[in-house]
Amino acid sequence: MLLEQERRDVCLTARALAAGTGTAPGESGTVSVRSGDLVVVTPHGVPLDQLQAADCPVMSLDDRVLEGRRDPAAEATLHLAVHRRAADHGDEVTAVVNAFTTDTVAVSSVLAELPPIHHRAAALGGAIAVTPYTLYGSGEIADHAVKALKGRDAALLAGHGGLALGRGLEHALENLRLLDWLSGAYLRARQIGEPRALSEDELAQVRHRDTYGWAGPDIW
Repeated sequence: MLLEQERRDVCLTARALAAGTGTAPGESGTVSVRSGDLVVVTPHGVPLDQLQAADCPVMSLDDRVLEGRRDPAAEATLHLAVHRRAADHGDEVTAVVNAFTTDTVAVSSVLAELPPIHHRAAALGGAIAVTPYTLYGSGEIADHAVKALKGRDAALLAGHGGLALGRGLEHALENLRLLDWLSGAYLRARQIGEPRALSEDELAQVRHRDTYGWAGPDIW
């Protein structure tokens, strides 16, 4: 079986996604991982917590299905666009996860950008762009997503939910969960008042601080 280990890893990540976040029932997201010029993606028509390795299609970067007993998920178009960009630019990104969590859907339906109200937002690149609404599975939403991800490891897709990248499946899932947490924190803060966003200078300080462990009271 082509890319057997990667297919098993995608299934494990899909189950973790379904179990660990407040996603919609059924096909609540899409998971993919790239190995060279090949991409394993979750299939259409199977709940994430019921996937088997043989269900997962293996695709080429030019959108051809090479193996797999089921058709790719509708958002395979989006995932392949992100993987093509990473391959073309020599990025370390090899995994993509998108999911319809309650908080990312809520934020993406209201805001044009998720402000960085907590220092952990620096790990995703800072403020998170929200794409214009377009039909899922289309080339248009893929184009919007690629643009929104410039300089970022996550984006919000208006009316759809969250999208995150990673240097592997575990990292991409961690980034998706962070995006979901930041969305939830923003929604709770708005119930009290207008949240204060960190400035670019403050985010730069966070990134610098992240390069250190404990270094005394002042590392500057």
